[in-house]
Amino acid sequence: MKVALFITCLTDNYYPRAGIAVVKVLEHLGHEVEFPAAQTCCGQPMYNNGFHDEARDLARRMIEVFEPFETVVTPSGSCAAMIRDYYPGLFAEGSRERRAAESLAARTFEFVEFLVKRLNIDLPSLDVRWDGTATYHYSCHLRGIGMKDETAQLARQIDGLEFAPLDKTEQCCGFGGTFAMNYPQISGGMVREKVGHIRDTKAHTLICNDAGCSMNIAGACRREGVDIRIRSLAEIIAEGLGLMDRGAAS
Repeated sequence: MKVALFITCLTDNYYPRAGIAVVKVLEHLGHEVEFPAAQTCCGQPMYNNGFHDEARDLARRMIEVFEPFETVVTPSGSCAAMIRDYYPGLFAEGSRERRAAESLAARTFEFVEFLVKRLNIDLPSLDVRWDGTATYHYSCHLRGIGMKDETAQLARQIDGLEFAPLDKTEQCCGFGGTFAMNYPQISGGMVREKVGHIRDTKAHTLICNDAGCSMNIAGACRREGVDIRIRSLAEIIAEGLGLMDRGAAS
């Protein structure tokens, strides 16, 4: 299958290793991955701030850039949700642009979602081994695209990985894009509580599949003195397959 990688702004700038891992894993599974260099922001920051005209312009660009590809995969649940949940509503019902937006929405998948719902991945059969204790932060936007506990299920399939469930797993980390800037005290309280639950697991690694959540939680962990490394599940799988050096930094 030919797959296009939508890297997203935050992943590209802060967690590029997650994008590299997505490519390595998909190629290992026999798929051809292309990276359309013309891709830019999906428009979520503009949309969240009420600048829908600007978001619409970026949506048009995204639709055009990814039009040649039958499948689009991204390491970000947040940006996948932007395309899936909000792109169609930016255009008039029944219009050509609305149909194009709906088409892109139907072809766009978050990485773990793609593994589970399209590829029916079976990690034990791939001999994935990753030794260590890990917990998992379930980002809010994944619920918007219908994701449940797929990441936790896959993590439990990895030989050598001891999975430590996170208390209040569905609780937001407090990032929420502009929410963290508009309501810093509330956001700060939420992420401190999240960090407390992470500390309680005694895990050495936090699995997180959204760069925004990863940034917020990583900063809070440093401030609270919690020593934990953050990895996407794509990185865990790539490391477990020997496709990436486990010692490399994000």
